[in-house]
Amino acid sequence: MAAIRHSLQHEVFQPCDERLLTFVHVTKALKKKKSSFLCIATTKESPYNVTIYQVKKTEKNQFKKKRNWPLNSLKVVDGKVSSTDSNDFDLHFEKVYKWSATNPHERKTFIISLWKQCVSHQEKPEFKNIPPEWTASDTVAPAESTVSNNAESVEVGEVEDFQALTEKEENDLIQLMEECGFAVSDAEAFMENLAKDLSILDGENVQSVLASEKRVSSLMEHLDVAIAEVEKVESQLNAYDDILCHVRNTMEKMEEKNKLIEIANKNNQKLLSELQKVIVELELDSKHQKALTDADLTTPQGLRAAIEAGQALQSVMNAEIQPALVQLAAVQEQKKRFDKWKTKFSQIISRHLNNLFIHLGNDTGELSGTLGGELSLPKHSSLHKELQNYTPLMHWMKAMDRKAYNALTKVYVTALSKLYERDIRYFLDEAKQHICGQSGNLVSGSREDVSLSGGASGKIKGSMSGSGSGGSAYSSILLGIEKDLWPDTDLQERMRYYKVFDRVLAQLGPVCLEEQRFAVSFFQLDILSPTTKNTQTTLDAAISNDNSKSEEITTIPSHKIERQMNEEVRKMMGDIFGCIEPELIQFTSFFEKIDAMYCMYSLVCLSRHVLSAQDAGSFLSKSFGPVLVQVKRSYDRFMQTQLQSILDCRGNRKSKCGILPFVANFEIFAKTAESIFKESDRRADLDKWYVKLVSTMFEAIPTIALDHPKTPPEVIKMENFHHLFALLSQLKIGVLDAQRKEAKQKYNEALRAYVTRYFGRPLEKLNLFFEGVQTKVGQGVEKSEISYQMAFSKQELRKVIKEYPGKEVKRGLDHLYKKVEKHLCEEENLLQVVWRAMQEEFIQQYKYIADLVEKCYPGANVTLEFSIEDVLQYFSEIARSH
Repeated sequence: MAAIRHSLQHEVFQPCDERLLTFVHVTKALKKKKSSFLCIATTKESPYNVTIYQVKKTEKNQFKKKRNWPLNSLKVVDGKVSSTDSNDFDLHFEKVYKWSATNPHERKTFIISLWKQCVSHQEKPEFKNIPPEWTASDTVAPAESTVSNNAESVEVGEVEDFQALTEKEENDLIQLMEECGFAVSDAEAFMENLAKDLSILDGENVQSVLASEKRVSSLMEHLDVAIAEVEKVESQLNAYDDILCHVRNTMEKMEEKNKLIEIANKNNQKLLSELQKVIVELELDSKHQKALTDADLTTPQGLRAAIEAGQALQSVMNAEIQPALVQLAAVQEQKKRFDKWKTKFSQIISRHLNNLFIHLGNDTGELSGTLGGELSLPKHSSLHKELQNYTPLMHWMKAMDRKAYNALTKVYVTALSKLYERDIRYFLDEAKQHICGQSGNLVSGSREDVSLSGGASGKIKGSMSGSGSGGSAYSSILLGIEKDLWPDTDLQERMRYYKVFDRVLAQLGPVCLEEQRFAVSFFQLDILSPTTKNTQTTLDAAISNDNSKSEEITTIPSHKIERQMNEEVRKMMGDIFGCIEPELIQFTSFFEKIDAMYCMYSLVCLSRHVLSAQDAGSFLSKSFGPVLVQVKRSYDRFMQTQLQSILDCRGNRKSKCGILPFVANFEIFAKTAESIFKESDRRADLDKWYVKLVSTMFEAIPTIALDHPKTPPEVIKMENFHHLFALLSQLKIGVLDAQRKEAKQKYNEALRAYVTRYFGRPLEKLNLFFEGVQTKVGQGVEKSEISYQMAFSKQELRKVIKEYPGKEVKRGLDHLYKKVEKHLCEEENLLQVVWRAMQEEFIQQYKYIADLVEKCYPGANVTLEFSIEDVLQYFSEIARSH
């Protein structure tokens, strides 16, 4: 322990001019492996400052201060238990440090020394869970003494173990060792020498004491006198100390009173400031009070005063006041006045705007009827302009009285919906007149007096009545019926329908968008929950008579809020323009009953307007969407009806069949559809039905061919597939390329089947003869030995050949040509094609027989009575003769 104390003093505290008083070897309560030293040290010079240090050993085995705490920062010393056998204790500074000493003795010595230093420096930390005898006032720790002159406390027990030499003692010891150099070799001689010197010194000391006895007695007397004086001074100082303690206590009480007075003054100032703020913020000018209770909204001056009053009322009602001050009776009373003024002002605005909305619901609009020969839907800019002046008041209603705001919104929507329903219905009636070629003279009178019966043409009436009297609505334009049964169609009227319908959709867009922009600005639909700040900005803009700026004020919400606002806008527009969807559906259905082909024009035109909309989620796109769905359903029904008409078709059963109606009509149908769907985004819908229609034709042609009583099925298939192949090649429709190839294949198959069936084998007996020859060859008879067979001898061959002279062959071919001419129709001009195919078939049979004659009867000089040149001449002469 002495060596550790010496190292600590020499390495740690002596360089800092400090003296180590005591130390204890400790570890942290939760980290037993990491040990350190808690040291109590004091400065060597006045004023004496006592500090507690934590010292640790570094990796280089050197002591180093880790942290320190002034003694006056010590708050609690906790011994954990009152037992003397415990090693744990806690020191409470700014936080709690838990320690565990290596043994109870070191813990006891450290705590007693810490208590002594606290008492000596008048510090008052709390000592708890400490044995009472350690902190008794008369406790003197074993082996511990205190030196009061320099306020240094050194433990006696540890001094006995070690006491540092002064510099003078160290020099004297070195000098003595030099004089007695033999001390190392002869210790006994050195000890005797020291004993002699010691005895000499003792004798001299005794003589010196005896010689100075009188001086000592005099010194003791002086000391007694000095002690008495010191006691007097000490008593006087104690008196002064008592006085100073009393003064200090008095000053402390005065300081506390001054602090309380200062706090009270600050609170009074804050309260005064808050009250002044409340009074100012809740004060409403008398002119505003008058404007709120007796507002005149019919004049510009009165409207401006009402807007300013509403702004002021909203400002005071939304003033930020401390919650505690809200409970004041005066504040509650003022708020009741505000509510009363707000209710009165809201009633005035509601009554005026309600009457204004109803009155403006009869607005005639601008640019009504026909403009420059073109249809034009009336616009209501004047209505919007008149209402624009009341925009700030409407915003005020939304922020201050949501119930009245909702009621006004419903009145506006109801009035405008009737207005736009009247305009759109009259507009579509005029559109019908334009399509029917009667746009020159419009029906006179009010719009309410215009009816469809007065504006529609006789043609439309006739078509309507015709379509309604039995049969399908599409019976007049079916692919499966003869084109002669189709009524005369006016292509110019169809084009007028497309242009007028496009004009109708184009006119609806700007009107709806203009109304939507006004509604968003007027009803503040771009702000879901308006605050004082939002409405204040709008009111300021309105007061400065800058309506354009008022419209440009927008709030940038989050994505979710923006979607909710869009839904609110679409809902209002849907209520105002609820007539658009049913009126457009009725408009398209009206013309589809006249001519089913109109559904194609409607589909293309409506799709273009829906897809070209900048905002796919806008109200207009949502309104056109259901109409587009209905038109698409009509288009699909129309195509399905065409499909069914193909399946129901049976052709001309009284004479030869010829080209079937759906094959002949498909050319007109496809060219019309191509002209309609040219460069349209709905091309895929047409291509899908193209494939279905042509595939159905492929199925229907063989079915009709098998069931026809007059025409061979091969002819029906050959002529119709040939016509279909030529048509598809001419139309060049990309999606039908596979069907075009299939039509060509089916045509060729039908041609071969017809030739095989009706041309047959004109040299039948020769063919049967050589079939027998082929059978023998198959049984193993050599071809050169066939002539030795009785049934196939040369004589038998010559007999068969004589039955087919050239004249007979030509006569048979002429009869066959007449039969083919009777079967085929003149429309397709396939007679020469079929005749050439039969010629090639005859030549192939001729070459087959001639080849077998040459192989089986070599050198027999047996040949047919006509040559290939003769055959070609027969076919040519027969074709020319007819």
